[in-house]
Amino acid sequence: MNIFQLFKNIRPFVKPYRVLVAVTLVLTLIGSLMQQVNAIVLDRTVDAINGLLGTDFTWAAASRILIIISVVLLGKEILSALITFAQSYFGERMRIFVSRDLAQAVIEKVLTFRMSYFNCDANATGKLQARIDQGVSSLSRTVQNFFVDLLPLFTTAALALILMFAANVYVGLVAMGIVPIYFWITYRQAKRLKGWRREMRAHLETKSQGIKNIIDSINVIKSFNREEIEAGKQLAIQNAVTENQLKTRRVSFYYNGVKSFVKQVGTVLVIILTAYLVLSGYPGMSIGKIMYHVMLFSNVIAPITQLQRIFDDVNDALIYAEGFFDMLNSDSEIEPSGKYRPEKIQGRFELKDVDFTYPNGTQALFGVNMVIEPGKITALVGLSGAGKSTVVNLLDKFYEPQKGTITLDGVDLCEYDTRFLRENIGLVLQKNHIFDGTIEENIRYGKPDATFEEVVEAAKKSYIYDQIMELPGQFQGKASDLSGGQQQRIAIARMFLKNPPVIFLDEPTASLDAIATEQIKNSIDAIKKDRTVIIISHSISQIIDSEVIYALQHGRVEQSGHPDEVYKMGGIYKDIIDASARSLNIEKIARTLEG
Repeated sequence: MNIFQLFKNIRPFVKPYRVLVAVTLVLTLIGSLMQQVNAIVLDRTVDAINGLLGTDFTWAAASRILIIISVVLLGKEILSALITFAQSYFGERMRIFVSRDLAQAVIEKVLTFRMSYFNCDANATGKLQARIDQGVSSLSRTVQNFFVDLLPLFTTAALALILMFAANVYVGLVAMGIVPIYFWITYRQAKRLKGWRREMRAHLETKSQGIKNIIDSINVIKSFNREEIEAGKQLAIQNAVTENQLKTRRVSFYYNGVKSFVKQVGTVLVIILTAYLVLSGYPGMSIGKIMYHVMLFSNVIAPITQLQRIFDDVNDALIYAEGFFDMLNSDSEIEPSGKYRPEKIQGRFELKDVDFTYPNGTQALFGVNMVIEPGKITALVGLSGAGKSTVVNLLDKFYEPQKGTITLDGVDLCEYDTRFLRENIGLVLQKNHIFDGTIEENIRYGKPDATFEEVVEAAKKSYIYDQIMELPGQFQGKASDLSGGQQQRIAIARMFLKNPPVIFLDEPTASLDAIATEQIKNSIDAIKKDRTVIIISHSISQIIDSEVIYALQHGRVEQSGHPDEVYKMGGIYKDIIDASARSLNIEKIARTLEG
């Protein structure tokens, strides 16, 4: 991305604040004019004082000159302070607004992306967070640099150069000759550092992801006493960042030294040329012009000396803008959606010769054929990695198959409006996410416009109501403070509140104790009535109640039919049931119950 593409991408976010832009530009022009006052006043002062020397001047005349100078300079300083304040305030206001809009725009865009986008290693959570944060930060700094820093700098330098040409063309040419050299050195510096900045971006994203992984895995790290290993991994990343920073600083300091020398050469040339013209009696040249030209040249160069800082920020923006605007402008990653919205969903799913491969290259399904009858309970069984959850993900349109078709009530799933489809599907996972907020807010997530009475009723159906009422804050307590089993019941309460015609249950009672499992089972049994239910579970009690079984192994359907019939066939389903019975020590439990 080059600087023109950068500003083209930023422009839509700045356009709503064009009034602030106009005000900032006017203040910039006025502020730049104020910067030239010192040079003009010094020129006039030196010539006025020099004119008094060698004459019978009076102290009253000298005092009048000094009073005028003092009033002009102090008045100018007060006015400059007010202008600088207003310019900085409006510029910062615009930066804050643009930063907010950029952040909101990318979040809204990311929420539309398909699931496969987030499963790519390059888009891991920590890396995405770093990409968004650094992108918003660098882009908003670019807006601030342009309107608060860059425009005043260039305007000040341009006005100073015009005044130098107005005073003397030759001095103006000398100053103008230095400027492109200074720009060329700055450009070379930026070009030299660009590759290292891109490398730094990758290091920072990796660092952010590494920290997130440590926090997420802290229990495992501590239980295995692997703190030193994880610290070593982070040290390797930190060393790479440090090496990159040192190379960047070393080159920056070198170029800054060269630019400082070029600036001093320019100042010496201006002094020599102006002194020569004064001594030669060149028309319009006086002693005051020596100080006048030196100060104007300083006004030309001083803003440009700050250009490297702005160039650094702009180059950061160019690097981080690549990843940021790749997300913001990407239409290929948007989750596909059809327009079909039937009056009612019956719930008959049919998979025909479905193949599916995850973004990491792992093929999860091979030629799967399956019919989910409406109003029936269908269980998907199989060992871990058999493809059970993948089927649910496909039916909920989290992914699309690479081969084969999936239909719902005879219509291709691709033609369904995705939002409408998911509004009619209730999904309860083995581990459901609890959002930051109250218990009531987390339950209401299933139906944002639900009344408090409906929330309470959902809590009762999921057998969490009594435990909530025992908490100090009751429904206003923090949901994140609940235990894992309680949080699972909050997730099930959401499903009761949503009340969809189709329900997907992926190990819904895996994290619950035996009594809670029985309570939830009773609740799920009640809500299963007259609905299409697909359940994934290793619990015999959940599987045995199903009307149809699909036994999967290595991504293929091995067996299907009524549970009793499939069990008699032998094979993977029988193996799972027998193993479950042995693990539960069914025979001993039966003897205990008989006793």
